[in-house]
Amino acid sequence: MSTDKMLSRKEGAVGWMTFNNPERHNAVSMEMWQAAEKILTDFAQDSAVRVVVITGAGTKAFVSGADISKFESERSSAEAVATYNATTDRVYKLLHSLPKPTIAMIRGYCVGGGAALAVCCDLRMCEDVSKFAIPAAKLGLGYGLDGIRRLVEVVGPSFAKEIFFTARQFTAQEAQTMGLVNRVLAPAELEAYVKNYAETISGNAPMTVNSVKRIVGEALKDAGDRDTALCARLVKECFDSQDYIEGRRAFMEKRKPAFVGR
Repeated sequence: MSTDKMLSRKEGAVGWMTFNNPERHNAVSMEMWQAAEKILTDFAQDSAVRVVVITGAGTKAFVSGADISKFESERSSAEAVATYNATTDRVYKLLHSLPKPTIAMIRGYCVGGGAALAVCCDLRMCEDVSKFAIPAAKLGLGYGLDGIRRLVEVVGPSFAKEIFFTARQFTAQEAQTMGLVNRVLAPAELEAYVKNYAETISGNAPMTVNSVKRIVGEALKDAGDRDTALCARLVKECFDSQDYIEGRRAFMEKRKPAFVGR
């Protein structure tokens, strides 16, 4: 599946979505956000896709936020701005709540809306030359609760404040220290590493992997808001599954398990 400025493909059990606007550092138009929503919905519904990788085309940037050249046509009135913001919010929430593991593969700059998109993913892997920033305080922008909460979940409150208060660019090494990225690779090694990681995850029991994603989400909530019944049900479903039987047998027979997700 592909659109004008968005690309998607499925390689085995891994779905890839690429923001394809490299001449504008992968700035995102309304059309691209709408296409992203369709691609992610397709990945979520396709049982053959077990892991999703998000990336940007070219080498200069992951995603750089809104395409300013489209503001006149897409954000020239209060109604248009509201529609645009509602669409981006849906994509962020869809990616953050996707029932499958997600990986952001980051080349070059990851700034503003790109950083907001990256923290919606479960894992982030970048080049050793990548740079990260949320420059809202240099632009006088307000930043909503959901976006800040997602950042706090990844780096904690103190680093989240530092990122916003300073509005400066952070190196890949600083980002890793903060927990903003999981791995930092040489540019020539990044894609192969991400592919291998995605394939490794996709080869594990999907019911276990997906249940852990849900339970981690519950663990981050206040104690009174946690759905403990859901967590218990997800654990029981793993133990009741064919994959649990397959995992035990494969371990005893010293072979690689063939999980089916049920």
